[in-house]
Amino acid sequence: MKEYLGVDVGGTKMAGVVLKEDESTAAQAQTPTPRDDYPTFLQTLVTLIENLDGGRALPVGIGMPGALSLENETVKNSNIPCVLGKPLLQDLEHRLKRPVKIENDANCFALSEAVDGAARDAAVVFGVILGTGTGGGLVVSKKLWVGPNRIAGEWGHNALPFATPQDLPDRSCYCGKVGCIETYLSGPGLAGDHQQQTGIDLQAWEIHEAAQQGHADAQKTLDRHVQRVAKSLAALINVLDPDAIVLGGGLSQMPHLYQEVPKYWGEYVYSDTVRTRLLPNRHGPSSGVRGAAWLWK
Repeated sequence: MKEYLGVDVGGTKMAGVVLKEDESTAAQAQTPTPRDDYPTFLQTLVTLIENLDGGRALPVGIGMPGALSLENETVKNSNIPCVLGKPLLQDLEHRLKRPVKIENDANCFALSEAVDGAARDAAVVFGVILGTGTGGGLVVSKKLWVGPNRIAGEWGHNALPFATPQDLPDRSCYCGKVGCIETYLSGPGLAGDHQQQTGIDLQAWEIHEAAQQGHADAQKTLDRHVQRVAKSLAALINVLDPDAIVLGGGLSQMPHLYQEVPKYWGEYVYSDTVRTRLLPNRHGPSSGVRGAAWLWK
């Protein structure tokens, strides 16, 4: 039976898995991520991969924060300092003597949920990350769509659509622009909105818990967030018309999103009926590593 090896490289740990064709797990392992020394990082990753496949030289899929530069294939936009500007793909293929694919972790999340996750029965799937940042990935017929610029799914760095006076003034984003979707929908964006409106500094889940306990200001913050998620996803539906949108990241565990967002997105979707499904992810924290493995499926 064919097997697929994937590694999810995170800011604190590397998680690896070998998946069988029938979607069962043949092997798995994890190790801390060295963040400040590239040779140590590379050797740790190589050792993890070699231990997982036991000398079978399986092709390797890697999911990680950031992307590969179109100019020279080096790593950019990663939160792991030691890999920035480094030729990780070439170094891995040289050390491992086998083909390697590297993709953004949001792309791997989307692929996992489209291949054997919550949207496995859907033809067009958009995977959304709502966490520390706001990312995404697009999968068509169980194939990842990256695009010629390798930015397919980077919806978080478009301006918040259908903005109202309540959404202004625009918020500054680390990318250098203002008013990006990420600055409204991410966990820090939700917390910042609450602080701006109430003067109270709470984290996203603390706001959720306060709303559950009946605090009106916290509920108002969640209501504003729901409206902004609905508008942002409606703009996606207007362009892509996906069969399913799957949520991942820390905020995806907030159950009210799945009930409330579809109530409002129809106001902004250019159709009399919205048949796109909004789904919670199936594999949770394992989606990234499973999607990395499925890069070779």
